[in-house]
Amino acid sequence: MRGFEATSGLLRDRIRQAGESRGFAVTRLLTHWAEVAGEDLARVTRPVKVGFAKGSFGATLTLLVKPTDAPLVQMQLPRIRDRVNACYGYAAIGRVVLTQTAATGFADGQAQFEHAPATAAAKPPAPEMLARARDTADGVQDEGLRKALETLAQNILTRRSS
Repeated sequence: MRGFEATSGLLRDRIRQAGESRGFAVTRLLTHWAEVAGEDLARVTRPVKVGFAKGSFGATLTLLVKPTDAPLVQMQLPRIRDRVNACYGYAAIGRVVLTQTAATGFADGQAQFEHAPATAAAKPPAPEMLARARDTADGVQDEGLRKALETLAQNILTRRSS
């Protein structure tokens, strides 16, 4: 028993393995893309893979981008390359290319970008479930704890009914 442990520590090896399978030696490029590329570019791009060609210096970074944003991103490729190389700490990336589909298949190419339309909101729970959740946390004096218990009860009751 190690007690409580940060989630990042538990997932570190899995994230590293998944990143390395696509050529990302530095997983920070994936996990902190908004910091590396900048907020404006991170909203319209996603790093897909890093490819290494034999006999050439520097790897090729492939970015997923929507067709409508591609011309604006294309103009900023030198800036992206410089910022990614700063993340690596050396000139690891020699070239940045854009793709409108992911390297592994069509499903990956349908990445959700921040400015994509919002999905439909979930329907509210039934009134009888709200009443049961309220009854569950009824005797608790602390307002914050009572609301948290009500929310937990709503989640549990909703899962059981669906």
